[in-house]
Amino acid sequence: MMPEMDGLQATREIRKNPHLAKLPIIALTARRWPTIAITASRRAPTTYIAKPLDVDKLLSLARVWMPK
Repeated sequence: MMPEMDGLQATREIRKNPHLAKLPIIALTARRWPTIAITASRRAPTTYIAKPLDVDKLLSLARVWMPK
């Protein structure tokens, strides 16, 4: 959690900028969000990974979402 806003609010603010609207965002969360909540909103993170962090999974997700 951030002091001024949470990660979903930050993501929504990023998505408001047309230049950043398609920026891949991988959220790191302590909670497991329902997949439906992630995919249902265009202002949600592209995907998420729950704690405890699996570095191999994070790197794999980054490879998937990195622009070529």
